[in-house]
Amino acid sequence: MSPSPAPAAPRPPLRVALAGIGVVGGGVVRLLEANRDLIARRAGRPIEIVALSARDRHKDRGVDLSPYRWEDDLDALVAADDVDVVVEMIGGADGMALTLARHALGAGKALVTANKAMIAHHGLDLARLAEAKDTPLKYEAAVAGGIPVIKAIREGASANAIARVYGILNGTCNYILTQMERNGASFADALAAAQAEGYAEADPTFDVDGIDAAHKLSILAALCFGTRLDIGAVTTNGIRDLIAADIREAEALGHRVRLIGMAERDENGLYQHVQPCLVPADHPLAYVPGALNAVVAEGNFVGRLFFEGAGAGAGPTASAIVADIIDIARDEYGPAFAMPVDALDQAPPADAGAREGKHYVRLVVEDRIGVLAEIATAMRDAGVSIESFIQRGDDAGDGVVIALVTHEGPARAIGAALAALAASDHVIGAPMHMPILAL
Repeated sequence: MSPSPAPAAPRPPLRVALAGIGVVGGGVVRLLEANRDLIARRAGRPIEIVALSARDRHKDRGVDLSPYRWEDDLDALVAADDVDVVVEMIGGADGMALTLARHALGAGKALVTANKAMIAHHGLDLARLAEAKDTPLKYEAAVAGGIPVIKAIREGASANAIARVYGILNGTCNYILTQMERNGASFADALAAAQAEGYAEADPTFDVDGIDAAHKLSILAALCFGTRLDIGAVTTNGIRDLIAADIREAEALGHRVRLIGMAERDENGLYQHVQPCLVPADHPLAYVPGALNAVVAEGNFVGRLFFEGAGAGAGPTASAIVADIIDIARDEYGPAFAMPVDALDQAPPADAGAREGKHYVRLVVEDRIGVLAEIATAMRDAGVSIESFIQRGDDAGDGVVIALVTHEGPARAIGAALAALAASDHVIGAPMHMPILAL
């Protein structure tokens, strides 16, 4: 018998430095400590934290950081000989986070980040730098928190042509909409509840105006369609102008209101839009409650893929970050956007106004003779055909709520009609328009 081969020498630990020790950073430390042995077995080697850096080293983060070296200088953190991977959790599209990312990749260090704004604005430049240095750039936690949707699209569905990708990409907005749906709350009251529960910041603009979801959508679009990131091409409308009547009328129509980010590519270009929509009540997205996220990708061979889970928080985000670190430990990585940067193409933005579909329109108007005729005239002149029409008293007693559903038609026509009505002295506040998704 031939002798058995000698066992392979154990691989050295993968040495990790963490930059930014906030809620997520503390979660990463706790996860690596709690699941140390399991992670080492799955990674094929130990994963060790060797250095930390944050603005305030004395802040109580609810986790013991004394075993780890502290670096006040981020350049020293990146340059240290005992660091293989830099995990960026500073946040922000530019500034310290971007400088750290560039220095880490430029030094040939692997970079893991949860920073969707930085990836959306600078991901191509960072990916090009990572390719030049043949080092990993990983960002699973940047989209949908703990849901492994980046890995699923980059790897599991990599043989498919993706027809479209869409979903609930912001947990704060979904929590607010759930409160409005379940409790009949106004937007202001639902936002206050989200802030009280820690789901919304004191300044909620980034979330409720759709900016956070737009960053995530642009990343998903690049992965799904092999196109260059173009955050400027994402049309964004948030949920700030929704009222309780919109939620009730959607339910009466057999739908629920969700903030949907959708990207779709066809012969006219790449469509990318974040906006509140009416989703059919029997679609899985209609059943996603609270602060959860959900993503749907439709492949030409695999069919519809549906991912749901926690889109934020210390545990889910740390889970995604550590999963990226494990991939690096296994030497499992490829181009950041599933193909080399030079293979990504520049799809022209599609004309959103040309998209056909049914639409929900809501106006609050003065209760006086001639207002309905004014609405009908504006719709007729814009070429909008009305399928159904509902008139109810406004809860606040300030006017009459008019809710209507259109026949199939281009979004541009709806915009023209609402622009005409917005100038009317009889319309109170901003009109609301939401596509009715045929999913």
